[in-house]
Amino acid sequence: MTKRTMESICIFCGSSHGLDPLFAQKAGELGRLLAGKGCRIVYGGGSVGLMGIVAAEAMKAGGEVVGVIPESLAAREVAEQEITELRIVKSMHERKAMMAELSQAFIVLPGGIGTMEEFFEVYTWLQLGIHDKPVALYNTGEYYDGLKRFLLQMVKQQFLKRETFDQLIIETVPENLITRLEEGVSRSSDFLKKDLS
Repeated sequence: MTKRTMESICIFCGSSHGLDPLFAQKAGELGRLLAGKGCRIVYGGGSVGLMGIVAAEAMKAGGEVVGVIPESLAAREVAEQEITELRIVKSMHERKAMMAELSQAFIVLPGGIGTMEEFFEVYTWLQLGIHDKPVALYNTGEYYDGLKRFLLQMVKQQFLKRETFDQLIIETVPENLITRLEEGVSRSSDFLKKDLS
């Protein structure tokens, strides 16, 4: 099998910076790292919080960034104009479907309930076979340690299959994260079923 390169990745993250300055630092580093690898970033289209940092740092590093934002959030999240392309859609459902369609893999940075909703949707799609694209938690500052414990509790109580848990990539080192995602993209058939909506 010929190894496929990772050309486009979706990033889910907070529209706030969070308390720990490490979150912003690591978000910027990731944006620059992906830009340096020539990997297009697809994200929520905002200019604020961690999402704004990822986009701005990737652009400064010469990367390509595509934002996808619904009309209702374009003003509230201060839609980022200084990116390669900004797509304004009608709804959150359309936003998530388009982000998934444009991406070969998903990285989840620290964020709030919106980030969690996005994460669990693509993770559920992976479980159900709607897509076979790798999904990763970038566990900066041990932010997702509690979520990892909760998912393992699901496994223990037989609400989540161990193989589904094992499909989830959880990393603290960005280079390791990217390597594992690239391996997952090489195995992926890069399909997305048409019945997402």
